Order: sequence, then C-alpha cells, then structure tokens
Amino acid sequence: MDKQNANLRMVAWEVTRSCNLSCAHCRASSKHGPYPGELSKEECFKVLDEIVSFAKPVIILTGGEPLLREDIFEIAAYGKKCGLVMVMAPNGLLLTDENIKKIIASGIKRISVSLDGPNAKIHDNLRQVPGAFDGAIAGIKRAKKLGLEFQINSTITKRNIQYLPEMMKLAKDLGAAAHHIFLLVPTGRGKDMEKEELSPLEYEETLKFLEKEKNNFPLQIKVTCAPHYNRILAQNNPQTAGSLRGRGCMGGVSFCFISHVGELSPCGYLELKCGNVRKEGFKKAWLESEVFNNLRDFSRFKGKCGVCEFRYVCAGCRARAYAKCGDYLSDEPYCIYQPAVAKEQSET
Repeated sequence: MDKQNANLRMVAWEVTRSCNLSCAHCRASSKHGPYPGELSKEECFKVLDEIVSFAKPVIILTGGEPLLREDIFEIAAYGKKCGLVMVMAPNGLLLTDENIKKIIASGIKRISVSLDGPNAKIHDNLRQVPGAFDGAIAGIKRAKKLGLEFQINSTITKRNIQYLPEMMKLAKDLGAAAHHIFLLVPTGRGKDMEKEELSPLEYEETLKFLEKEKNNFPLQIKVTCAPHYNRILAQNNPQTAGSLRGRGCMGGVSFCFISHVGELSPCGYLELKCGNVRKEGFKKAWLESEVFNNLRDFSRFKGKCGVCEFRYVCAGCRARAYAKCGDYLSDEPYCIYQPAVAKEQSET
C-alpha cells in the first residue's frame, strides 16, 4: 500500500492517562495521576486541524478516563466543528446526568462503556475497584434515559470466558447499540495476566462461536484484537470474502493511536514510537513513519502470516507478535490456521 493512499479511518486518542480505576488488564497501567507532559487544549485543537486537513477519521476520545480531563467537552466540540465524528470511551463511573448532557451538547454521537462480567463479582475483580460494576451500570442507565447512544465493550480472558453469553445478554438487555468483544493483549498491566490469556485453540473456538452468533444476535457484534476472526468469516462465507472491509488488524494502516504526550503508534497495545505531534506533526508521522509503512506492506510479513492466503483480510495481531516474539512483523502467535502454502511445503 502506497503511503499516500493510507486510508486513515479511526484514531484512538488517549487524551489523559489519569484514571479512577486500576484495571488488571490495562494496557497503560493507568492510575489517578496527574501525568506530566499531557497535550494542552490548544495542542489538541492543532492536532484536530491537522487531521482534518487530509482525512476524516472517527476520533475516539479515550484514556485513562477521558472525563477526568476538565477541557474534554471543548476538545470534543472542536472536533465536531471540524467535521469529525467524535466518540468517547468513559468507564461509566463519571456518567452523571450533568456530564451526559455535556457529552451530548459537545456533539459526541456515541460512547463505549466496558463491562467485563455480567455481575459485580466478576467485573470488579478485573477492574480492581469495588463498586465499579454498579457505577458503570448506573451510568449506562442514565445515558439510555437521556438519549445518549452507547455500546458495550468486553475484554475476554480465561477469567470470564464462560460468562460471554451472559455478557452478551446483558448488553442487549441494557439497550446497547453494539457489543464489541476484545481479546486480551498482554501489554501494560496485562503482562501479569499472560497466563489468563486464552489459548490459541480457545481463541479459535471463541471466534467461531461469535461468528455463529453474529447473524442471530440483535446487536452488532464486532471482534477486536483478534484479526483472524476475518479469516473465519472468509472461510465460512467465501462468497462474501471480497466484501470484508479493510483487514482484521488495522494498526498503522487505517487506525492509529495518540498517547497522552502526543506519541503516535499503530495501536494502544503496540506502542512503537512512530512520531510525535509536537515534533513531526500528525500528518508527516502518519504518512512517513517506517513502522506504519512496513505494516502497510504485506510482503514484509514473516512466518505463516507472510504466506497466508487470508493475510489481506486478517494480517494477524501485530501487538501479540511483538509481545511474544519481539518482532511486530512476525506471525500471529495465537492463530492455529495453517496456510495452504505452508501446509503443502510440510507435506512434501
């Protein structure tokens, strides 16, 4: 893919690293803070101006807890004024009536709130703050009442995989617009949960379950940090394989992450420094970073990902490759699929 044609579709922006939770799987190991060096409001406005000068991605205001940033509504409103779709990822505990009304007034169309269990015992165990579940549920219900669209995000590990059907039902019963399923990536505090990561076979079975459920479940199901879900979709529905939008791993290709201090990286789980908005500026870093351009070139992929016939819809999780192998271009360590070329070579 030529760098000039890199189609920026989504930006996750860690507007602050400060957080009121202490989640066991947090990629940033966030705590309350404050964190020095965070971008000022004026710098945030400048970044939004630069992004809109060449692309119109969805901007996800995340953290940490974005509602801990006092000027968050001004940043959201400025992005909306620039013509960008602005969304937010709060944890739910600060979703007071006042904050929800401010979120709506700022032009934010949807929020995402994470629920990692169908009840307080399971959710709070992962979030490591008593009352996190009840607070999130109360915030979600207030959002629903005031007309703010929301989706539920859930991170799946060995700790909660057996409750996935119950979590899906909870998302439906709460009135969510969608349920986004994340598969744990062992970075940040998540490194300490490496033994709780699903095995490759468990990943495969979970993705197959979700593929079967997606046509019957009343909400949109989106699977994140498990790019070989697209491979399963293509295998089971070959007639629609060509219509799969983008590929499973969008990091550095149509998605990027901005840290609280302005560092660009392919995603929040693959924090390779690809430039800084204060130094190179966003556009230059996005188009010229060696890492980004390597990720856009399928010929650079190694191992079975490099020869897999599904690499154009999957590409493997680059963050897991880096975490496990120290090489972001290595093959996906949690995919059990044997590409046709590799299979033929092993049989000769």
